[in-house]
Amino acid sequence: MDGYLVDPKNTIEILKKYDIHFQKKYGQNFLIDSHVMNKIINTAGINKDDGVLEIGPGIGTMTQFLCENAANVIAVEIDKALIPVLSDTLSRYDNVKVIQGDILKQDICELSKIYNGGRPFKMVANLPYYITTPIIMGILENDMPVDSITVMVQKEVAMRMQAGPGTKDYGALSLAVQYYAEPYLAANVPQNCFMPRPNVASAVITLKKHEAPPVKVKDKKLMFDIIRASFQQRRKTLVNGLKNCGSLCFDKEKILSAFDKMGLDAAVRGETLTLAQFAELSDLLCG
Repeated sequence: MDGYLVDPKNTIEILKKYDIHFQKKYGQNFLIDSHVMNKIINTAGINKDDGVLEIGPGIGTMTQFLCENAANVIAVEIDKALIPVLSDTLSRYDNVKVIQGDILKQDICELSKIYNGGRPFKMVANLPYYITTPIIMGILENDMPVDSITVMVQKEVAMRMQAGPGTKDYGALSLAVQYYAEPYLAANVPQNCFMPRPNVASAVITLKKHEAPPVKVKDKKLMFDIIRASFQQRRKTLVNGLKNCGSLCFDKEKILSAFDKMGLDAAVRGETLTLAQFAELSDLLCG
């Protein structure tokens, strides 16, 4: 694959040519493993009919693979210094548009209309840990025109997204993600697949958006307030977590009455409840 950035030699050449220094604040760790690239393409199910929204293309390593497999690619890069680099590394492709800016400030609905005929994008990203949750939840909560999200994230975050009740990784993030999408952990990615090597292991996870939420709930905001309160202090019983949460106004009797109707023990902990049980509890408490 002559000239492709997945070859470390070509990546080093580009970094020297443009005097690029890795920006820790942007979480810049560039992929240099073609097997991982192909895994992302295959997991996302990208083909020549698809419009892809890439967040954080960096120097364009993944973007090159996306351009060769998708109908068109919209790449949003926050680092101004990388825009001329991307013009160079993507110069052979006529199906890519690079936008400089923060993805959280982009009008994705408008981008879909302009560049993808109003159809939903398939989103692909290699995200630093500190911005993973705001970006993913921002896309999901605001019902952006995105069919699926395939991301490289810190392995610990991926495990939390797909965790089930009663496991150590299960928490508010698991429930929030699973309310909006079905997560699938596609691959673990070791540190030596990146330049520079990150300090933590990574993983590829795909979130396929639900056509409709898997549970019906009267007050979605209340349900998520209850979920957050349930996991703030994991060692506490659920009744104490809810009773002591300042943003919720439920007395112990009301909470225990709801537990009784659900067949739950008074000493139950939040980490054992399913999404469906949280929805039921929320409906009972708001009634």
